[in-house]
Amino acid sequence: MRTAAGHRLFPLYWLTAMTGMRRNEVLGLGWPDVDLTKKRLHLNRGLVAVGYELHHTRGKTKTARRTIALDDTTLTILSGWRPSRPPSSPPSASPTTIGGCSPTATASPSTRMPCTRRSAASSTTPASLPSAFHDLRHTHGSLLIKDGIPAKVVSERLGHANIALTMQTYQHLLPGMQADAARSTERLAKPAPPPEGDTGERRGNSRRKSA
Repeated sequence: MRTAAGHRLFPLYWLTAMTGMRRNEVLGLGWPDVDLTKKRLHLNRGLVAVGYELHHTRGKTKTARRTIALDDTTLTILSGWRPSRPPSSPPSASPTTIGGCSPTATASPSTRMPCTRRSAASSTTPASLPSAFHDLRHTHGSLLIKDGIPAKVVSERLGHANIALTMQTYQHLLPGMQADAARSTERLAKPAPPPEGDTGERRGNSRRKSA
């Protein structure tokens, strides 16, 4: 991310890495969908290329339309990247979508659609980061699973159709987490040591005296 910081699409890379959104979701996201006050964004559409035209889509499933909480750093980056325009200028003076893509543009989709495999590779390869833009989504999910975030929360954040898909996608991380679970179980089940200076004999004597 530090290497890609100077790239013109860095905010999109960062937003994807921090939310796990799909590329079409990032490109279809509008500025009105971002709630800076409540620190969240609302996903209800995507932007896809069909033939030589761009079209909005409602997402593959209901779960694709979701709300994602945002961290403070992401909010700061988005706030600094959001285009500003004089109050007297028309709304069309600045792009309504965060990616700056418009379904009514006349250029070919290959030149209008940012965040392609080629554009991601050109900015991230020097840092040995994922060369495919979609890999940022999987990195997000992997880090959350590895950090112990409940699979249901990860599934909701990624917009998977169900939690089973999430578990199947990230099952390669489970063996290591099983070892962590075993250590946690041992720690939780281990009896706590008695208070300093307290012995079983003293407790037994006090019980006999009270009797």
